Formats: sequence, C-alpha cells, structure tokens
Amino acid sequence: MRVFVIGDVVGKNGVSHLQSVLPAFKRTYGVDLCVANGENSSESNGITPESAEELFSYGVDVITTGNHAFRHRAIYDYYDEHEFVLRPVNFPPDAPGRGFCIVDKGSVRVGIVNLMGTMYLESLDNPFRVMEAVLPELSDCRIKIVDFHAEATSEKRAMGFFLDGNVSAVFGTHTHVQTADEQILPGGTGYMTDVGMTGTVQSVLGVKPDIIIQKFRSNLPQRFLFEEGPAMLCGCIFDIDKKTGLTTSVERICLT
Repeated sequence: MRVFVIGDVVGKNGVSHLQSVLPAFKRTYGVDLCVANGENSSESNGITPESAEELFSYGVDVITTGNHAFRHRAIYDYYDEHEFVLRPVNFPPDAPGRGFCIVDKGSVRVGIVNLMGTMYLESLDNPFRVMEAVLPELSDCRIKIVDFHAEATSEKRAMGFFLDGNVSAVFGTHTHVQTADEQILPGGTGYMTDVGMTGTVQSVLGVKPDIIIQKFRSNLPQRFLFEEGPAMLCGCIFDIDKKTGLTTSVERICLT
C-alpha cells in the first residue's frame, strides 16, 4: 500500500496549491491513501468546516490537526460529525471529535492516529502513555499511521523509536520545515521528523516575513497574515507491506 502524507496546509494559498498538484500526483504515483495535516488551512490559522471540505474535495482522505485544532468554534460540531477529521488523541476525552480513525480499504484496515507532543506546547496527556492505550484499539488494523504534531525534534525521534515495529509509519508535523531524515527504523517503521509545509515558499512558515521580523524585534503580539506567491507541497510517501504492516520504502516529496 502506498500512503502519501502531507505537511501542514497553510492558508488559502496552500489549499490552492494542493488543489493544483495533488490529483495528478496521486494518479502518477498510484497513491492508495492520502493524509494531510489541515490545522492551518483556514485563512486565519486553525481549520474550518469550509477548509476541511476543500481538502477532501481535492483528494485528501484523512485530515489531522494539532495545537490549532479548536481555534474556530465552527469546527467543533464538524469534528463530531466527520470521523475522518481528527484532533490530537491526547486532548481530554470530553473534547469534540476523536483522535484516531480506521479506514477500510477492503484487503486491509488502516488505523490513523493524530497525536500531539507536550514539549513547548500545551500540557496534554503524556503522548507515550496515550499511545500505549490507543494501540490495542487498533489491533485489527494491520497498517497504522501516526501524525505526531510536536515541536521538539528529540520528542519526535523518541516517539519513532518507541513505536518502532508496532506501527507502520510515524511522521512529524507542526514545525513546517521539511527534514532530510526519511528512513526505516530498525523494527521496520517508516519515519520522518517533519514532513514540512504546504504553503508559500518565500515566507516564514507561511506567514509574511515582515510580520514575524517585527514580532521578534519588538516582542509584541502581531496579527499573522499568510504570504502570497509561489507555493510548495511537502510530504512523504510510505510504501507499506500489507502482510507485515511494515514500511518497505520511504520517499521525501516537495512539489512546486
């Protein structure tokens, strides 16, 4: 099975670029399942029902999120109504929505988990202990994919080794900069620290550079506005053996 995972889709420009390149890419590469992090897909950070519907209509099968999951009130009911739009599983259990889903592909069931780190982010339940509790829930899924939305590289690397051999692939999101460490860990789990961003190339993580420079110079709050211009779609392809559930190859992707 070929799984394509896409890094944080940022604003209208990122959504538009995904629309322009994803359908043809899926056909050319024979993608069986597409997972995208959509937590910044609205025009003001966060995700809305409208931006989620756009991602689905352009070929995304499962949408994951992160620390901006609940920025827009309008998305709360949408989480409860749509099983393939996820929020981090280690949010409190009474939060809207769910943190994992199962996609039935006929010959194999695929479990997708949305997990969030706690270093330099919100104080949520311990992601390592939460994963220990979630894995039995996916016991009938031969293929398991984890989006670990986290800030610290060390936390992401540790999670990869923690889950090595027990899931098919672990990929990182949140930092918006694609890392060059795609690999198969010793136990057969595909791994990449951060799959990058889908948004404007000449920007600071999708935002207009002048705004971020001013924020750093003044230490004062700024209203973030997404930059326009040529965009890129960053992600990773994991080829996974349906019999073993382990990754056989990993390929880093950047589409301009």
